[in-house]
Amino acid sequence: MNIIDAIISLRPGAQWRITETNYSSLVWADEIQTKPTKAELEAEVIRLQAEYETKQYQRNRAVEYPPLAEQLDLLYHDRINSTDTWMEAIQAVKNKYPKS
Repeated sequence: MNIIDAIISLRPGAQWRITETNYSSLVWADEIQTKPTKAELEAEVIRLQAEYETKQYQRNRAVEYPPLAEQLDLLYHDRINSTDTWMEAIQAVKNKYPKS
């Protein structure tokens, strides 16, 4: 996360430009939204980074879940065979990467 991510998060749709990734190079062109302070942006970078880190389990799970076509096939066969294969496959991934 960096100052650009923080600006986009704090002032969506605002008009601005930046030549480097530091506050001193931020040129504020928006006439509706006020320019965020350096302290606001630094705090937002920290908040965004913390949010990103707390969702690591989601990114890990997304890679390990079976593809949707395979999941649908598992559900179909579970329905026909009265089994829980799909649920077991999904639960295994959830167990491997628990929600923090």
